[in-house]
Amino acid sequence: MSGRRGLGVRWRRRRPLRTRLALATSAAAALVAVGVCLAAFFVIRYKLYQQLDQNLAQSATLAAQQHKREGPGVLLGECRFLGAPACAQIVAADPSGDPAKPYLLPVTEETRQVARGERRSSYEDFTVEGHPARMFTTSYGSGEAVQVALRSDVAVRGVSQAASLLAAVGGAGVLLAAGLGYWLTRTGLAPVTRLTATAEHIAATRDARHRIELPPGPPGRQDEVTRLAGAFNTMLDELEQSVTAQRRLVADASHELRTPLTALRTNAELLARAERLTPAQRDRAAGALGRQLREVTGLVNDLIELARDEEPRPLLEEVRPAALVEHAVGAARAHWPGVGFELRITDAARGRTLPGVPARLSRLLTNLLDNAAKFSPPGSVVTVELGERELTVRDRGPGIAPGDLPYVFDRFYRAESARALPGSGLGLAMARQIARAHGAELVAENATPSGALFRLTLPPAPDTDPGPTR
Repeated sequence: MSGRRGLGVRWRRRRPLRTRLALATSAAAALVAVGVCLAAFFVIRYKLYQQLDQNLAQSATLAAQQHKREGPGVLLGECRFLGAPACAQIVAADPSGDPAKPYLLPVTEETRQVARGERRSSYEDFTVEGHPARMFTTSYGSGEAVQVALRSDVAVRGVSQAASLLAAVGGAGVLLAAGLGYWLTRTGLAPVTRLTATAEHIAATRDARHRIELPPGPPGRQDEVTRLAGAFNTMLDELEQSVTAQRRLVADASHELRTPLTALRTNAELLARAERLTPAQRDRAAGALGRQLREVTGLVNDLIELARDEEPRPLLEEVRPAALVEHAVGAARAHWPGVGFELRITDAARGRTLPGVPARLSRLLTNLLDNAAKFSPPGSVVTVELGERELTVRDRGPGIAPGDLPYVFDRFYRAESARALPGSGLGLAMARQIARAHGAELVAENATPSGALFRLTLPPAPDTDPGPTR
């Protein structure tokens, strides 16, 4: 039994899904067609013989009424002719009461039992001179039975013709079911076939730009296979965007690293020939080398931070945004002594907590404050306001040009006015990524009358469990 089961499993695995579905659909439709034909055959057969049996019962009643004073013997003997009156005879319960002339219809022990009242009426098929006939035996008075027979050629022929016709219809139904099953399977699995071909093409060419063509129609009335193809197209969109972003990141990182690495190599080669340099030149080269190392280290650290997608669950903890903002503003005041920082925190924000990674959230705030201070004129003030659901950082600088506003959060993007300032163009991109990883959203806009405004919308506070109630 296990060998047969294993053989069936291997057969299913070797056959394509389309073939298996076509066979299953055809088999189900064929079973229905064969079942309907069999049911129709038995209904026709039953009706034909029911009509014949009713004629026999009426003939038996008529013969009994017309010959009720006669004893055992043959009453009518013309049943050998098709369409002739029924042949009939009366049979005694005791064989000793039989007439000298032999009976025309077969007499058995069951017939004697009917005559004695020991058995109920019965129907029996037999042959009369090579022709099919049907006989009805029923009780006739005390100790006698009446037998009536009719030729059943019409019923037999009708049953045979019905069987032939229904067999032809059933065979045509099986063939039609096979054709429809194949067509329905081919049509229904067409999106799956296209999906498979697209996936195989992408796997072979590593090109995620291909899409599956979807049939026209309203989105709410699509079937499951079409929705699967649509979901696959959406996945391909995400994959293409991810691959494009990865390639852009690698290309931008290579471009940004080329200049500091070239400077590092130049200063390292100079220090390798330190005996040819004056002490002032050595000190200047060593200082430049240290600054460039710090710049490259910061750039690499920023790239590592950007490579992170979501925050690991074990690192999450309950964080108080008010405390983080106060700490970040204090550090910014020390780092940017030429710029003032004004901090406003509402009472609702002081009691607020949210799940997050403190180091990453501190990095987000530091990047926003450094960006605001970098574009602020000396002596100006950066305003930081923290509410229950929102943090805003506003500077008094030149603001953001309308053409640059859609790209301020892109990696390595630097506006024309910012290319002379220090930085790699990763700070705001990292800030938005950290915000989204914590369920927040960071947007940029121009303030009135001047300056830039960065708005961080915090996620809603999670519902707290009030505990069991009485």
